[in-house]
Amino acid sequence: MTKAPTPIPQADPRAGYLEHRAAINAAIARVLDSGQYILGREAETFEQRFAALIGVAHAIGCGSGTDALELAVRACGIGARDLVFTVSHTAVATVAAIERAGATPVLIDIEKDGFNMDPEELERAIKAPPPGRPAAVMPVHLYGEPAAMDEIGGLARKHGLRLIEDCAQSHGADYRGQVTGSIGDFGCFSFYPTKNLGALGDAGALVTNDRELAVAAREIREYGWRDRYISAVPGINTRLDPVQAAILNIKLDVLSEDNARRQAVAARYDAGLAGLPLKLPSRRNAATHVYHQYVVRTPNRDGLREHLRQAGIGTGIHYPLPVHLHPAYRGRIAAGPSGLCASEKVTREILSLPIFPQLADAAVDRVVAEVRRFFL
Repeated sequence: MTKAPTPIPQADPRAGYLEHRAAINAAIARVLDSGQYILGREAETFEQRFAALIGVAHAIGCGSGTDALELAVRACGIGARDLVFTVSHTAVATVAAIERAGATPVLIDIEKDGFNMDPEELERAIKAPPPGRPAAVMPVHLYGEPAAMDEIGGLARKHGLRLIEDCAQSHGADYRGQVTGSIGDFGCFSFYPTKNLGALGDAGALVTNDRELAVAAREIREYGWRDRYISAVPGINTRLDPVQAAILNIKLDVLSEDNARRQAVAARYDAGLAGLPLKLPSRRNAATHVYHQYVVRTPNRDGLREHLRQAGIGTGIHYPLPVHLHPAYRGRIAAGPSGLCASEKVTREILSLPIFPQLADAAVDRVVAEVRRFFL
């Protein structure tokens, strides 16, 4: 009997834990022994180190990337009847956070040959917005590729809008030498376990160079407290767990190395998949891509996915529907004047191939061989 090949997962956060198990276990034990189980030294250390990595003055740890986005919107004073321009081809968390803050999302189409916000569509929407006050732009650096921040940032400045970067998938990426998260008023990060910088549970952070915005975000993060137990402003409870902070302090040391490995995997895919009827990931010349996902496009996506499944190779679809077509949002959420045709088209064609720092070259080559076998 022929032995079935070892399955290749699309992502494997457990592999990251196993690679650093001794250090992570020691960090967890240190927190448990400390008796300090809410925020505290571990969280403060991570905030300081993460701010230094991004190149900003302030980092505020919180419970998730979704919470980070909500805190950013609220700290900017954005709420009812305020419009926040973002994209529909994204994790639903982007839009959910805007609505949780009481603001109104306006969805902008993506670039025809990429996955990020189209600046021309953004300009059209700002000039002809739905009812409400244009207040902010929230580009998403999807899959690890920075958005067109020269154009998007220029439009935000021209029209007096806050710029809030959704960096949930772009830890360590840069645009013209600036690390994503340091370009806007706020940068918002998720540390979900599969992220380039991943915790072993939910965690998030937002970063800024503006001291007043940082103070506002810290207050809102913890019930609106300025003095303990006294809420000066309405707030929520979203604090960075010190166990997760301790784990992130370990992972922070290897982020650059892990990103380099993701880039090497992507380069191996690029070489092996060249010449196939397959659109490979786009790359912006001004930016460094960190490949949270390696996403290809083909009209025969479902056939390719089934072929790879039968070969024991995991894939993903990030994301199967643009947000405006989710049942929770369909028919009630505003879009830019040109519609969302590109966002709808990509969701029928995209496929995320396996990529994570511990993925071996032999596994990458096996994925390449099976993709080639499907097409040839």
